[in-house]
Amino acid sequence: MIVIIPARGDSKGLPGKNVKLLSGKPLIAYTIEAALTSKLVSRVIVSTDDSNIAEVAEKYGAEVPFLRPKHLAEDDSLAVDTYLYTINRICKEESINVESLIVLQPTSPLRTSYDVDNAIKLFKVNNADSVISYTQEMHPISWHKNIDSDQRIISLPNEKLQNRQDLQPTYYPNGAIYIFKYELLKSRTYYTENSFAYIMPRNRSIDIDYIDDFEYAEFLISKNKL
Repeated sequence: MIVIIPARGDSKGLPGKNVKLLSGKPLIAYTIEAALTSKLVSRVIVSTDDSNIAEVAEKYGAEVPFLRPKHLAEDDSLAVDTYLYTINRICKEESINVESLIVLQPTSPLRTSYDVDNAIKLFKVNNADSVISYTQEMHPISWHKNIDSDQRIISLPNEKLQNRQDLQPTYYPNGAIYIFKYELLKSRTYYTENSFAYIMPRNRSIDIDYIDDFEYAEFLISKNKL
């Protein structure tokens, strides 16, 4: 199965984050290594608009067959357009067919090859349309509120008081793993009634957007090395 790692050069929250050294190694290297050591991955392709990211990616063993057009690397560019562009171009230039693909974001460095392989197995066993990684929400969703411009708390509809242990756990996508049938992706959606969640623990679910995320990832990596 083909892995696509999307990594644009510009990042507003943490400039240069995809090649920023995390515990001595470029951030993107963790995702490349997890993909390359997976037993069920055939190719690892980095989609980027940045020549520096491309150089680092190739150094760590990924393919960078072409640079992404600038219009697919803007703040308002949709990720799905990058995935479709990359697969469409590969299929056309190499005369191959792609039935399914994996997207691994470089901002999830603690996802492992174990996670990748088990998500793929879940996808195949269920003949799923998609598998997306999730982790359990720390707080009950009923604790969430809207807050208006005057900082007034606005309760959600149908709210009632309950003990935490009586509430059903909820989960949110952690951004680490996306597996799609190509036909589903062409419809520009990620979910159907045949979509499944690959559940990951919170300590492997960090998604780096800002410097405090980065520093927390460094802490977790150093802790696991002890």
